[in-house]
Amino acid sequence: MEAEEIVETVEKVLKSKERGFVESVDLCINLKGVDLKQPKSRINVDVTLPKKFKKPKIGVFGSGEIALKAKEAGAGVIDPEDLKSMDKKKARELVNEYDYFLADVSLMALVGKSLGTILGPKGKMPEPIPPGADPVQLLSRLEKIARVKSKTTTLWVNIGRKDMDAKDIAENGAAVIKAIETRLERGWQNIGSIYMKTTMGNAVKLV
Repeated sequence: MEAEEIVETVEKVLKSKERGFVESVDLCINLKGVDLKQPKSRINVDVTLPKKFKKPKIGVFGSGEIALKAKEAGAGVIDPEDLKSMDKKKARELVNEYDYFLADVSLMALVGKSLGTILGPKGKMPEPIPPGADPVQLLSRLEKIARVKSKTTTLWVNIGRKDMDAKDIAENGAAVIKAIETRLERGWQNIGSIYMKTTMGNAVKLV
């Protein structure tokens, strides 16, 4: 499905009643004939969106040069020493504070041991920063993605904001649909329906 086929639906969605805040525009994809108990049927993918519309909060586990560069780029830096004495309450607060995480590759084992049981179920295990890699480039990539994880057969994905151009939202929607379709065993045959809506608006059927 191309962006041109989605624009009309986006325009209908954007006509919803104005609220006292800028609403998100979400895509809802209902799967069919998919058994999520089977690992091969699960979807866990990062989709690069053509049109960036928000700046996610990214936490970086690191020290030294990695921490310095990450902080300069606007990311939150978590000192590895803090992990060693962090209680469960603070650990949960930390995980909920950020959308994505990066970690110096040498700290992956420590992060897994300290936070793995909380990060894992939320699909927030950190992406490793290889030796010599520039964390700024990895941060830039994460700022453009939508993370899709199939906890149920109904997938919700944020693809834009109500103050965006309809064509830009449609491009993001097309990218998400294509990424999901290619990961389904039977492609389109595994998609039951697709809807789009704003945060508080009514759902509009696309497929």
